[in-house]
Amino acid sequence: VGPGGRMASEVTVGIDIGTTSVKALAVDGEGRVMARARVPRPLRSGHAGELAHDARASWHDGVREALAAVVESGGADTVDVRGVNVAAMVPSLCAVDDAGEPISDGLLYGDARGAGGDPGADPSMSGELVRFLGWLASEHPDAAGYWPAQAVANRALCGEGAIDTTVAMTAVPLFDFHGWDEAVAAKAGVDDVGRLPRIVVGSEPVGQVGAVGGALLGGGTIDALAEQMVAGADHDGDVLVILGSTLIVWAVIPEWRQSPGVWTVPHTAPGKSLIGGPSNAGGLFVNWANRLLAPGDAPRADTQTADPGRVPVWQPYLRGERVPLHDPARRASLHDLDIGLDAAAARRAAYEATAFAARHMLDLAGVTGAARRIVATGGGVRDAAWVQALADGTGLPVDPVAVPEGGALGAAYLARVTAGLEESAADAARWARYGKPIEPDARWAAASADRYARYRELAG
Repeated sequence: VGPGGRMASEVTVGIDIGTTSVKALAVDGEGRVMARARVPRPLRSGHAGELAHDARASWHDGVREALAAVVESGGADTVDVRGVNVAAMVPSLCAVDDAGEPISDGLLYGDARGAGGDPGADPSMSGELVRFLGWLASEHPDAAGYWPAQAVANRALCGEGAIDTTVAMTAVPLFDFHGWDEAVAAKAGVDDVGRLPRIVVGSEPVGQVGAVGGALLGGGTIDALAEQMVAGADHDGDVLVILGSTLIVWAVIPEWRQSPGVWTVPHTAPGKSLIGGPSNAGGLFVNWANRLLAPGDAPRADTQTADPGRVPVWQPYLRGERVPLHDPARRASLHDLDIGLDAAAARRAAYEATAFAARHMLDLAGVTGAARRIVATGGGVRDAAWVQALADGTGLPVDPVAVPEGGALGAAYLARVTAGLEESAADAARWARYGKPIEPDARWAAASADRYARYRELAG
């Protein structure tokens, strides 16, 4: 029994449907990871306008496989799985058949099939999911339903295609804060809102997961929200940076304040807000650059051997940019090359582009001077060169989380709430743990500052 009387043996499982894999963690009441699993899944992104999953493989089969793998690796006979919850990106949508299994691509944020509207609007106001719905209804008019990733996963796990209100809120105006809006659905080509998933409120369970002894299944959540809950970036001056396939930057501020180019959203901490947003200068770009520069499994640790003053500058927009430029037509480019530069310099430039995109948001938000540290989470924290470049390029110390799978970790905590093991998600930050702090390297930080000015000049 741990502090507060919590049973350490009462395990919950969090599953995160990521861009390139499905991850699962089995976690005890003290936040200790008892087992982990990762099921790789390819991303459908053959051109700049496409961003989709094979929804059956990722959202349905991948979730089941990840759950089975994490329970098996954790010793199914020795753990008491009390709850399960699924996190996924938003918005997402696919068409499903009568069995709740996908019959279309799983459309993801930024896919051109949802193009239109204001590219600067945040997901809760952009209407992107409504445009996804219109496209799917026209291509699959006889589908039994149109569901986001969380609903497909929940049906695969417990037989019920439902989502929670947090996920539903990213479907505004289709969701009117009470339920599905029939007029909006009809305009998109769906005349029966019963073809949309059932909505459960808060921590209400969707059903039971037979594969783990009838553990209660929560309604699901948003991946970035789950990461935020357990990262511990809750104080003024903290900056949460998610080094995932998408780069997400949220600076903690003590008031609600909006600035041009960036988004402001509520923080889970009382009285706080977050300012920043998602950028395409994340893992999709960094991994592409690494594959381009070092095919196969060539080592990448040589980025620090480059001369700090002799590094080119990337504009990292392989598929346009989200925050803060809001320009889906932008494309990537590499500047200031000369014949004496090598692959190590170009790789370092790719890592720096992530730092520069983050710093650009902090500057526009007016928080650069107040920022005191970065809390870094996501799979990128396993890449020491990337984390060091983030510190050097922003001039801020970085505390990398100890559990990179923050989406799955946060989902596991929410599963505890659904299972009645926690009163609410308010104490989720007690699970925050960090690795070795990374300080900016003074030689690299000075040179990076000059390149940041060049980055801004190129970005316009």
